[in-house]
Amino acid sequence: MSKALDALFPTSRITRDASDLAHWGSDRTTAYQAAPSAVVFPETLDEVVALVRLANAEGFALVPSGGRTGLSGGAVAERGEVVVSFDRMNRILGFDAAERLARCQAGVVTGALQAFAEERGLFYPVDFASSGSSQIGGNIATNAGGIRVIRYGLTRDWIAGLTVVTGAGDVLRCNNGLVKNATGYDFRHLFIGSEGTLGLVVEAEVRLANPPGPQRVMVLGCPAFDALFQSLSAFQQHVTLSAFEFFSDLALTKVRTARDLPPPLRDACPFYALLEFDESALDAASSAFERCLEQGCVADGVLSQSDAQAARLWALREGISESLAPQTPYKNDLSVRLSDMPRFLEAADALISQAYPEFEVCWYGHIGDGNLHLNILKPPGWSEQAFLERCHRVSPELFRLVAEHGGSISAEHGVGLLKRDFLGYSRSPEEVALMRALKTVFDPNGVMNPGKLLG
Repeated sequence: MSKALDALFPTSRITRDASDLAHWGSDRTTAYQAAPSAVVFPETLDEVVALVRLANAEGFALVPSGGRTGLSGGAVAERGEVVVSFDRMNRILGFDAAERLARCQAGVVTGALQAFAEERGLFYPVDFASSGSSQIGGNIATNAGGIRVIRYGLTRDWIAGLTVVTGAGDVLRCNNGLVKNATGYDFRHLFIGSEGTLGLVVEAEVRLANPPGPQRVMVLGCPAFDALFQSLSAFQQHVTLSAFEFFSDLALTKVRTARDLPPPLRDACPFYALLEFDESALDAASSAFERCLEQGCVADGVLSQSDAQAARLWALREGISESLAPQTPYKNDLSVRLSDMPRFLEAADALISQAYPEFEVCWYGHIGDGNLHLNILKPPGWSEQAFLERCHRVSPELFRLVAEHGGSISAEHGVGLLKRDFLGYSRSPEEVALMRALKTVFDPNGVMNPGKLLG
């Protein structure tokens, strides 16, 4: 394998240095030890094809690597695989103004695409805290969501075409950017969310949108979890929301301490909602806020008066994950239907409180689309291994509750290694069997990201 790889890539685009292997062989999960055999940096579609065919011929496995911002171990190479970094395939290759389509290589950073759109008076709406380092290929592989799904949908909704190299080394050009294409199976959607287990996304045609008007941000203090949904309903009756996020008082305390931020409201509340909406809807939003005050589902609120204040309010939500990182949080990314959310959270909170009475439990998430982020924080003095083992023991009980409420054990972070063994809580045996069959069709020798998603 070593000689064949060295023949395929120049020395400047292949590395076996120990620090490089650790860097490119891991993502933001901390539960796994990176141990790839090499990292390669292709620059062309032909090189990717040659690499995949070599992997089939030589019998080695490949792990795709984008911005490595994932939280499920989907980009971890732990068994001597070759990491395929798309860092050098980072160009926007073309733009069709009439179609509002940008043709991107897989390594284009999400924030770079957002800036490209803005320069042309357009908008790429898929956004999240890691947009400055995540890559389009990784976004596609995990069907990334983020903070504005309630209005704009997921990555899937913006991908008009894909160029992929299957696990067999074949090139598929899926959909060609068409709006209408009623010619059978749309393979594009099989690769979106497949976590690199069927093949490698090399290029994408991405739709851009008209930019929204000026936005306002409002933070509400709510006395109970149910009150968040009463507020959401009140606002959605008259306002098109761009975002509806929530966080607990503990989450707020953590981010305020880490970033030395002032409290958004005079008095603390158990839960907070952050809303974003068009400035043109300000009167309707103000009326909804007054109704919420009258109904008692909101205790207080603050409205941004400038872009700078809006950014400060957003920092209260977007800074949470980073503020929790020093406490090695055990993360769970869950979703249930909005109508089931209050009952689910009540049951989940009871389970977590009983299982981890000595642990801090931090809730936040994109509640407007049914997505909850559960973070259990490691106490000082606990080893990471002991902490993870303790948390792992309770995960099946938590996922059982998710299944009872018809939800997903992974809303937007993917399955990867972390939740691979729990897939059956969200997918039926029949579905898993079909997924395995598809894996065999597209990746007959099992060279693509082995061990992820399906095991």
